[in-house]
Amino acid sequence: MGFNDFYRFSVHAVITNDEGRVLLLKQTYGDKRWGLPGGGVEPGETIHQAINRECYEELGLNIIVSAFTGLYYHKSFNAQVGIFRCELPQGFEICLSHEHSEYKWFDISDLGDVQRLRVTDALEFSGQVISRAF
Repeated sequence: MGFNDFYRFSVHAVITNDEGRVLLLKQTYGDKRWGLPGGGVEPGETIHQAINRECYEELGLNIIVSAFTGLYYHKSFNAQVGIFRCELPQGFEICLSHEHSEYKWFDISDLGDVQRLRVTDALEFSGQVISRAF
């Protein structure tokens, strides 16, 4: 792939609660799917700036980034997706943007295959960034 080719690059946060459930947001656009908080990396932005900006925009609060855990190529979307393990601050209150209609904490077993693998990689992160293609 050359420098002038188009592909998507996004970053997403794996956030769990005390019960080990994963935070997903329901989109108000497109196919209205449930997904991890996050979104596209803007030109001139680092991946750390992007994950912090996207989560602030979508959740209305500043997250705590623990680790960059994986980079995944999704052929069907021609997209690279970076995954971060993150936490919410103490006493948090989620305030969703207009891009999402609701949030919910999901059991890992309820996630789709690709999402479950990316989340499991993040939760089992031991210092080595995972790279996979789907």
